[in-house]
Amino acid sequence: MTKRILIVEDTEDNRRILRDLLTVAGYDLLEATDGGSGVALALRERPDLVLMDIQLPVLDGYEATRRLKADPTTRHIPVVAVTSYALSGDEGKALDAGCDGYVAKPFSPRKILALVREILQDA
Repeated sequence: MTKRILIVEDTEDNRRILRDLLTVAGYDLLEATDGGSGVALALRERPDLVLMDIQLPVLDGYEATRRLKADPTTRHIPVVAVTSYALSGDEGKALDAGCDGYVAKPFSPRKILALVREILQDA
């Protein structure tokens, strides 16, 4: 069964990069452009992984992650922050909000693909 990844990202260029990379790697993708619709889509579709931007409209990535981790139907889904917030302490904030991983933008496509495969255990 093909693994499904939800990309929650408001910037089209960033979504396109992730879409191209992950589609070629054989993953099915879901996409949301704000934190609120990302949470709703995750609750409805139950993806295998969420790649979550932090600076989002409606709900920021921290709050969206907290809501996913607070819900018993989605708390098991790994959430990886993929964000331009890369100052000292930003990774800790993401992990404190419930993220299971953290990737700073700009990211290496090889590194993010390796992380996705590691989390989904299908390398």
